[in-house]
Amino acid sequence: MTEPAGGKALFSDAYVREAVAAVLEADGLPGIVQAGHPVLRARAVPFTGQIPADELARLIAVMRATMHAAPGVGLAAPQIGIPLQLAVLEDLYEVPADNAAARDRRPLDFLTLLNPRYTPVGPATASHYEGCLSISGWQAVVDRAVAVDLAYDDEAGTALRRRFGGWQARIVQHETDHLAGILYLDRAHTRSLTSDAEYAAHWSRPDIAAAREVLHF
Repeated sequence: MTEPAGGKALFSDAYVREAVAAVLEADGLPGIVQAGHPVLRARAVPFTGQIPADELARLIAVMRATMHAAPGVGLAAPQIGIPLQLAVLEDLYEVPADNAAARDRRPLDFLTLLNPRYTPVGPATASHYEGCLSISGWQAVVDRAVAVDLAYDDEAGTALRRRFGGWQARIVQHETDHLAGILYLDRAHTRSLTSDAEYAAHWSRPDIAAAREVLHF
């Protein structure tokens, strides 16, 4: 790893291959690295075939299992120590109807993203509490685009474009941000920051109106 001007860490293809090998050769699922780990603040390396198709498929399977075990609805490769532009998404959890309606949360079938880039669709934003597996135990309110257009490659290398809205758009933005070294706290209303316990006690409502009024953000 080298450190260029501007503070962005650059990882080599060799580093990526070594990191992938370490994950695939380990017993059990990898740990999810936490804020402060350097790979979370680096721009991940674009996938250009650094690992063969069979290793990529195994890595995707490991990431999916790790995401489920956490549990979470998305996981980016940097979160398991691999600085590669790869993320997996899946949201099939049952949630209360009022919560789903307020957040426009609909099921999202499993999806693999390579080299994703999103563009907001229009100026509309939505504000909701958001957490991260790499900032364990905390949540904060983040304003996100209501809809985004996503350009990405699938695991077969096919270039695709897809529009996402509502909670699906939030997941896409959160995980794609990870690949640029951005954590949700960089975009959050910091006065809204709450531990999971305090969130459960006070702010676990379909919308953020009460939190906004009391916490003054």
